[in-house]
Amino acid sequence: MISEKRMQLLDQYNKALALYKERKWQEALNEFKKALEIDPEDGPSGLYLERAQEYLKNPPGADWDGVFVMKTK
Repeated sequence: MISEKRMQLLDQYNKALALYKERKWQEALNEFKKALEIDPEDGPSGLYLERAQEYLKNPPGADWDGVFVMKTK
């Protein structure tokens, strides 16, 4: 059974991810921060928060298909 805290995290993460996919970087960033308030160790929320920060500074092209391309190793 999934705990109430985990359900809250999943709901928050899904909300943030939807905004991310809509290219709403600042809103997604804010929502991923809320997910990390629920669970600071949540890896996916942390990863997407970093990506949203990067896209906020350097947005992908109009043909972006949701795939993150690493620029450094």
